[in-house]
Amino acid sequence: MRFYLVTFLLFINALCYSQFQVSGRVLEYSEKGKTIPVVNASVYWLSSTIGTTTDFEGNFNTPYQSNIRQLVISSMGYRSDTIPVNRPNLGNIVLYPNVVLDEVVVEKEVAPIQKSLFKVQNVVAVDSREMLKAACCNLSESFETNPTVDVNVSDAILGAKQIQMLGLNSPYLMFTQENMPSIRGASQVFGLSFTPGSWIESIQITKGAGSVLNGFESISGHINTELMKPLIDKRFFLNMYANNYERYEFNSRFNHNITDELGVGLYVHANLRNGYIDDNGDSFLDTPLANQVNLMNRWQYLNPENGWVAYANIQYLADDKEMGQTDFDPDTDKLTTNAWGSEINTSRLDLSAKLGYVFPDLPYQSFGFQTAYSAHDQDSYYGLNLYDINHKSFYSNLIFNSIIGSTQHKFKTGVSYTHDTFGEMVNTTAYGRTDNSVGAFFEYTFDNLEGLGFEAGLRADHHNNLGNFLTPRFHLRYSLWDKATFRASFGRGKRDANIFAENQQLFASSRQIVIDESGGNYYGLDPEKAWNYGVSFIQKLYVWNRVLDFSVDFYRTQFEDQIVVDWENPREISFYNLEGKSYSNSLQIDLNYEVLQDFHLRSTYKFFDVATDYTSGTLDKPLQPSYRFFVNLSYETPKIREGGQWRFDFTTNWLGRQRLPNTTANPEEFQLPSHSSSYMLMNAQVTKVFSNKFECYVGGENMGNFTQDSPILSSNDSFGTYFDSTLLYAPVLRSTYYAGFRYKI
Repeated sequence: MRFYLVTFLLFINALCYSQFQVSGRVLEYSEKGKTIPVVNASVYWLSSTIGTTTDFEGNFNTPYQSNIRQLVISSMGYRSDTIPVNRPNLGNIVLYPNVVLDEVVVEKEVAPIQKSLFKVQNVVAVDSREMLKAACCNLSESFETNPTVDVNVSDAILGAKQIQMLGLNSPYLMFTQENMPSIRGASQVFGLSFTPGSWIESIQITKGAGSVLNGFESISGHINTELMKPLIDKRFFLNMYANNYERYEFNSRFNHNITDELGVGLYVHANLRNGYIDDNGDSFLDTPLANQVNLMNRWQYLNPENGWVAYANIQYLADDKEMGQTDFDPDTDKLTTNAWGSEINTSRLDLSAKLGYVFPDLPYQSFGFQTAYSAHDQDSYYGLNLYDINHKSFYSNLIFNSIIGSTQHKFKTGVSYTHDTFGEMVNTTAYGRTDNSVGAFFEYTFDNLEGLGFEAGLRADHHNNLGNFLTPRFHLRYSLWDKATFRASFGRGKRDANIFAENQQLFASSRQIVIDESGGNYYGLDPEKAWNYGVSFIQKLYVWNRVLDFSVDFYRTQFEDQIVVDWENPREISFYNLEGKSYSNSLQIDLNYEVLQDFHLRSTYKFFDVATDYTSGTLDKPLQPSYRFFVNLSYETPKIREGGQWRFDFTTNWLGRQRLPNTTANPEEFQLPSHSSSYMLMNAQVTKVFSNKFECYVGGENMGNFTQDSPILSSNDSFGTYFDSTLLYAPVLRSTYYAGFRYKI
């Protein structure tokens, strides 16, 4: 029994990649006897250099140190206080003024987008403050001011936003929510709109091959979202949004701490788009009619004293969309040639739980368990094309973290299990399959902050359709000199492509679907396999007493096997296995600088070289800009005592020309040029913060009013031979202007 118990513990997961957190709020009494927050107060563990500072509302959050257990709270002009830590939430801590001031300390907040010099992997961390710089209503809109990820619209009818990294579309990215798989399978196209931005606490973006802990599917990168935590979140949050195209958003969070260790949250999101918008006069809606209701009940348990942590989530979503011609009536015109129209009705249930234990006397050692279940049901039609998909997924993961000798030598090991069932109906053809995967992984990390660090991982998986295979991943970091870091990585990824779910825009055209089967287990096709290699360099230095960040990275993805999506014949879309080469080269150069006090500049240049061997020859990837140039300017006025301030943000994206799929077989009036023109997009937002509780914002998107001419081919003959809405390279909507407010207590 001892043997089995030890074996079981060694394979149990440590849910979090960080230690437990201790939180509280630092306050002072005003002249009128009311409590007000103490901003930028120092919070550190007694007799150590480990600590943090309070935010503009006086809140702090710091990893628990079981060997110290006493926090020192200090701020210039106040008497310091030492607090014994015997619970995760210390509540309100009041500081009293000192009579004599000995010195002045100037401190700054950490930037909302961070690139670490010390992490082994190339990770960009984005916190919730960055998402407030744009009309961030869902995850797909959370990257507008972040140059690491590119946002595109899939087609001229569906209006779904998709993201790219390293020149590859979102199916080659791994999406996780709190390190559990989230957007995959049936949710690939619309799943980014199923996570409200106001629910997100932070986002971690990993370039290139990720960790073996999260599975074998990631090829170009990994995006993980962390949700708000009930124990440390605001008690109440409300956000309301509206724009000039009759889009309305409601977001709210309500949290209650049942005890100091147990908290519960209810998160609510609803949106409505009911404007019949056709500014370009092609008789098609420029943006879908839609409504969504999204509910989550979230539980958190955290006890630093005994080392246990647990989360549980229940989420339900109902999302309905209607699109097509402005005179389409689904009651009379559905699946007829009276008018072209489409409806997409989705319901989704997500259940997830995490249970972990961190040894109080050994904070570097932990284990835990993660599990998640989702049921995704979509019923849809596009003109005369019918597409329904049902996807049920179960995931579980066990992991154990510890060290070998010292904290410089760390390891993680565990096992995972994934079960997926798919049922699809494409017009009159039914497709179905079951995927089962069992895997084990081991990852070793050597970390010397002042020199070399590396992470080597290997996982072995048995998959009923993919077979038995190994997935190696390797990351290296080396500190070249002061505040300069070099990184390198390589890794292999393997995935099963869901060709219809990932390319739903193909149904909004008159193209015929052709599958050139090769005897594989996925629609008669073989799975995809690729290697990713990358190097990066980052230098942080002071120029005129202000921090300047410069970084450059280059990544190459080389496919061994790939399912080619061929749009080069305007009468059909073909799926077939790669015969030859397919690769993506991505170069990115970043320069970030605080030009003046609280006036920040972020600039990025990207160059892409993405090509594939089609049956018609080697061609650049269609609808892929050859380069992008990004500039973000932001300014914040100094905060007044109650937290009030102005915030200004301006973002511009210059997109280079894009190769367009071949349309020379069409009549001349339905032909497109070989390449699009380059163009620029401009977004801006102004926020007025009245207090720590209330703020208003106004903004605009695509303020240059640039749109694509004739985004839909043959729009006046929507059931004709040449109808096609898939060849979109620029926005359909003209300038969008919005306003909203946020209230929190």
